[in-house]
This record gives sequence, structure tokens and C-alpha cells, in this order.
Amino acid sequence: MRRALELAERGRGSVEPNPLVGAVLVRDDQAVGEGWHERYGAAHAEVNALARAGGAAHGATLYVTLEPCCHHGKTPPCTEAVLRAGVRRVVAAMTDPFPAVAGRGGAWLREQGVEVDVGPGAEQARRLNAPYLKLVATGLPYVHAKWAMTLDGKICTRTGDSKWISSDRSRPLGHVLRGRMDAIVVGIGTVLADDPLLTARPPGPRVATRVVLDSRGRFPEGSRLAQTAASAPVLVVTAGQVGAARRIEDLGCELLALPAEGGRPAVTALLGELGRRRMTNVLVEGGSEVLGSFLDAGAIDEVHVFIAPRLAGGAGAKSPVGGRGVERIAESLALTDWEVTTVDGGAPQDILLHGWK
Repeated sequence: MRRALELAERGRGSVEPNPLVGAVLVRDDQAVGEGWHERYGAAHAEVNALARAGGAAHGATLYVTLEPCCHHGKTPPCTEAVLRAGVRRVVAAMTDPFPAVAGRGGAWLREQGVEVDVGPGAEQARRLNAPYLKLVATGLPYVHAKWAMTLDGKICTRTGDSKWISSDRSRPLGHVLRGRMDAIVVGIGTVLADDPLLTARPPGPRVATRVVLDSRGRFPEGSRLAQTAASAPVLVVTAGQVGAARRIEDLGCELLALPAEGGRPAVTALLGELGRRRMTNVLVEGGSEVLGSFLDAGAIDEVHVFIAPRLAGGAGAKSPVGGRGVERIAESLALTDWEVTTVDGGAPQDILLHGWK
């Protein structure tokens, strides 16, 4: 099952909104075939593993990170392929909560005489597919928050300068993260101050929609976002109607008017719309007030924080997360699990803190 989980990870960024799935076939204590769901619309992990095993799949045990599907979607049911191959036993890490499956895959296989066990590796499988599970359960995308800050918790100096807090070894890791996202969210202040592209360089498996929260219609026509709208979508989100609709659409960007909350587009309404578009992973990059609004809405699921060994100081220098904040520490967002990694190469070396709610 550990090997199946490793294989499933290879599909990240390529299979969403489908789940990440890996599979290993074992016969006579030897792995005879393995596979993973490689891209959306392509064969599932079980089918790929069975193809590699060939006749050796007969009488084998299939270890799979998610219950085999039993419905016709973009591909035929995996349960039928498992039965045709003569697999004796299926061990699934967890059931699939997707309504068309939801335990039916395992039940059908049992009815056909296949032994089915569920549970080994369940905790790791739920972590692996946390974005998929959230989208299925709530209709909302999974929210990643990312920022770079100094050791004293500043994302810029008192004058607003922020280039570069993170090292040239850390920034490529941020681009890898961008390349797995369905959307990247920033505020209009970031666009006006930094004129970012918000693309993954080099490109990743996904091309994210670049979302700009612009409550007063200040989106600049000459921005790099506007100039590249034909190659990567740009969604300008306003709080209520603004008079810039025609201008923004003429630039090749999409305009979306949402209800206001605190004078800004409501986070819950935005996530609801992105969920309706079947976006699975959303990256919030800033600035401080945008990150704060997502925290205030209880919408942050995972954080990626680059901490540079620098001290900036300044009472007026911004911290990463603004907004209202909590009144008591007991109400703060606590990470239940996290990883701390030193970014390799040269000096100074950043620290990457990656944590989950």
C-alpha cells in the first residue's frame, strides 16, 4: 500500500478533479504489475496495473489507494476489469465518497466472490486526496495559502519593497506549486504594486486561472496579466457591479461580480463559484488583506510558508495575514500536521514550513 500511495502522488496536477490513485498487484509475494491514474480522462490506476501484469494478475491481490469505481464515466468501471482479470483479493485504503461509487464498488466485487478489505493506509490516503474529498463533500475547492516572510514575520519592508525575501532556490518551488493549481488568487494591491504574471515557470501540468480581487474596478489595462490573458485565463472579481465591465472584457479577461463582504468580494461566494467550475486546488498568494480574508472565512486548508533568515523590522512593515484576526489564541488556526524543510543550496538557506489544518 505504501508503494501504491507513492505511485498515486505522480498524478498530482494532472488528474484533478478526479482523485489521485495508485495500484499494485501482488502474486506469490511478488509485485507483478503497478500503475497510477496518469491524467484526467485516461485509464484508471487499476486498469494500468492490470495491463502491466497481464496474465500474472490472475489469482493476485490488488492493493489500491481508493475503492475501484463501478460506474461508467469517462472510462468503463474498474470493478469489471478487476473481475475479468481474475484478481482474487482487493485491498483498498478507503472507500470512494463519490456518490456513484460510495461503497458500491467493493460491495459488487464481494457479490462476485472477490475478497475485499478496506482500511490499510486510510490516513495517508485521506491526506493524499484531501482536495478531492473536500470538493466531493462540500462542492468547494481546497485552499492553499502561500507566502514568503522574514524571520521577524514581514512580507515587505516599511516602504513596501519585497524583492526578494525568498532565495533563488525557494522561488522555483513556488512555481512547482503554481503548476498544480486550478486558480491563483491575489488582490488588486498586489497587481498594482508588483505587476505579477502569476504563471508557473517552467509550465506545470495545469494552467491556473489567475484571479484578481478588485472591489473598485482598478484592474490596469497595461498589466502583464491583461497582456497574457489569451494564454492563461484572467478572472477579475468585483464586489457588486462596477463600470469597467466592457473594458475588462475587451482585454480578454472575464469579469465576475460577487456579493460584498467588508467592501471586498465575499470569500465564500468566490469559493462557491470556483467549486461550481470544478476547480479542485486554489492557491492564495496575497497580499496581507486577501490572506486575512480567507483566514477570517475559515477557508484555509493548507499552508506553504518560506521563511528567510533575515530581519526587516519596522512597525509599519506588513505581516503575511491581515484581516480581522481572532480575539483569542484558542480561536487561531492550528496546524494538525506539518513538515519543516531546509531549502538546499548556497546561503542564506530558507526554511519551508508546509502544514495542514
